[in-house]
Amino acid sequence: MDNWHEGRIVETSLPAPGPVIPLNSFRVRPRFRARVAVDAEVARVRLLEALNDLPEGIVVRAFPGLVGLHIADAQRRAWSPRLLLNFESRPDGSTIIEGVYGPEIEIWSVFLYGYIFSGMIGMFSAILGGAQWFISSYPWALWVTGAMAVVAAGLYLAAQFGQKLGAWQTVQLHQAWLAAAERVEAAPCE
Repeated sequence: MDNWHEGRIVETSLPAPGPVIPLNSFRVRPRFRARVAVDAEVARVRLLEALNDLPEGIVVRAFPGLVGLHIADAQRRAWSPRLLLNFESRPDGSTIIEGVYGPEIEIWSVFLYGYIFSGMIGMFSAILGGAQWFISSYPWALWVTGAMAVVAAGLYLAAQFGQKLGAWQTVQLHQAWLAAAERVEAAPCE
């Protein structure tokens, strides 16, 4: 069973007995991990076969070592999530499947560049403000630092708001994952 305790990832065995979904997480990109007893490519192929029976509204995009579950274009909104499943082979022949919920790439890019912009401008203005303060000049650059901190906090709150708006679609993606995961052989986690 997927266990979200204090924001930590706990490895699980498949299939999960019920849809425990990290919707109340304050993480920007909630995630889960599962261990299966087969090789990564075998697990990926079996999962893709299981995902052929998905209900309408969910689109599967497969890449080497990665499977993406997306909301169909007809139901997609700016806050719609996607689920990326990454397959990592282990030396013992098993596979760790890591699922990461997040926005589509065009939305994620806005947040990524927003954080980079506010972080860099905030850091340089903090340095300039510290230098201004050190030479006993008016530290006007510290106002810019504060403004960039507000921008970064606003980005975080916007991400949380979008995550809550897309909660039902996250449930749909998670249920699709659980239905497909039942067809992949599971081994107990150590």
